[in-house]
Amino acid sequence: MKTAMDSLNDRSIPPEARLEALNAKIRAEKLAPLAGAAGPAEAEESNNHIHTCYSFSPYTPCSAAYRARQAGLTVAGSVDHDSLEAAAEMTEACRLLGLGSVTGFEIRVFLGELWGGLASRKLNNPDSAGILYMTVQGVPAPARDRVRAFLKPIRERRLERTRKMTDAANSVLAAAGAGSIDFDRDVRGISCYDQGGSITERHLLAACSKVLIEAFGKGPAFVLNLQKALNLQLDAKTRERLADKDNPYLEYDLLGVLKAEFLPSIFIQPSDECVTAREAVEFALEIGAIPAYAYLGDVHQSPTGDKKAEKFEDDFLPELFDVLKQIGFPAITYMPPRNSRAQLARVREMCAHFGFMEISGVDINQPRQSFNCPELRLPEFSHLNTATWALVAHEALAGIEPSAGLFSTMNRYGGVPLDERLAIYARCGRDMVRSQRDVSAVLAAFEKGRYEA
Repeated sequence: MKTAMDSLNDRSIPPEARLEALNAKIRAEKLAPLAGAAGPAEAEESNNHIHTCYSFSPYTPCSAAYRARQAGLTVAGSVDHDSLEAAAEMTEACRLLGLGSVTGFEIRVFLGELWGGLASRKLNNPDSAGILYMTVQGVPAPARDRVRAFLKPIRERRLERTRKMTDAANSVLAAAGAGSIDFDRDVRGISCYDQGGSITERHLLAACSKVLIEAFGKGPAFVLNLQKALNLQLDAKTRERLADKDNPYLEYDLLGVLKAEFLPSIFIQPSDECVTAREAVEFALEIGAIPAYAYLGDVHQSPTGDKKAEKFEDDFLPELFDVLKQIGFPAITYMPPRNSRAQLARVREMCAHFGFMEISGVDINQPRQSFNCPELRLPEFSHLNTATWALVAHEALAGIEPSAGLFSTMNRYGGVPLDERLAIYARCGRDMVRSQRDVSAVLAAFEKGRYEA
């Protein structure tokens, strides 16, 4: 019988088939045989928000980097919920594939009662009022152990909350005649929690999807039984996908439905699991990383089917951005394909007004999603490519000299206007990756001002 390693090294097997070996936990050093088959990085396009198996995703860091290269990206970035465990492998995989890399994590934090009425409103989190999603990106490699220590209690408390939600889910599933879930086997067991990853609501909903499919079968009858058992409201496209007995993504499609329609009935609000936004921002800046508020915006139609149409920050965006600035956020991250052009134009205008760096990325956590962000190929979004390459340089330079960080005031560019600073760092990042220059050599050139326009 062929092993995963045999498949990986067998040049007679197409790269797409050998990719499956990477999903079987083959580490970054085993990616090298595939590098030549991945295809060239084609355009100024990147994705800084790829989830891996360390939160919820079908992709190991290696396979995520490979998919990014196949998609023609020039930079790939891992962002896992409550975990930085993908970082080392993602960095090495991108290096082998000739890509720039950016690593970080995503957490939910309390806004804090200091900010009055905003603390009781839904911000960018469909599940909770007063709790916001934020990313911490460009984490320098020497800070990874500190990040693990910071995230450990968050991971532990989230595990216990998800365990309690599993009990609630089992009550609903039992009433629907659909069996039950064993938390340790079906939820924790499909995660990478024991390797430093996190357990999220998606792990629980994936387990629910398996139980429901086993109980109701596949095909048109599945949809009828599902709607009757859980009283779900499904649009025509979703019904068609769920009724297709040959749908290879059935569990993921059902998961998206359950996240929007079923999760609210079993969701337990976080309590001591979250730190405050100010605590998270201060920690991120202390370790030399870049904290960013994740703009969601009012949702009219979710591209991934996991969010209901709902209003979020747009009605009070100026007030919110003012608060974010006071807290100390230096950046806003957003996902161009998920927002209208009007929303994007407004966010860009407000980022310029408040002096926020703009970071792009498209949330990747299931196989239907494209790694591409075509908007980044348009002239009006070229500044996002510049910012991405600046992140590449920031993470690498700050990893060997903390004062070389993008928002450090201790280097020669600390007082330079943000746009100019981003352009300088972007030149460093491109030189580092495209010319394959040693980071130390790039740092020396940076310190001598050789990347100035």
